[in-house]
Amino acid sequence: MLLAVRLTPRGGRDGADGWANDADGRPYLKVRVACPPVEGEANAALIAFIAKSLRIPKSAVRLAAGATARVKRLEIDGVDEADLERVFGPRP
Repeated sequence: MLLAVRLTPRGGRDGADGWANDADGRPYLKVRVACPPVEGEANAALIAFIAKSLRIPKSAVRLAAGATARVKRLEIDGVDEADLERVFGPRP
């Protein structure tokens, strides 16, 4: 499964702030992490947060695109749409 995420580093806490749509109407999950965007720390915190939230191993979550961008694409193994909705709510 592919998941688009808009990451806010130095967000004060790790957490999801719900769903939003980009300019083209594609949904993305808004996530904040406490780590700064230095040497991949924020990306690692994002992967750890998503894995913990979905109760899957961190190795099942990979950064597919956007390593230095605010909007990132994650590849997640062993998860379907129902799992995402159960944890983060329905997509818009």
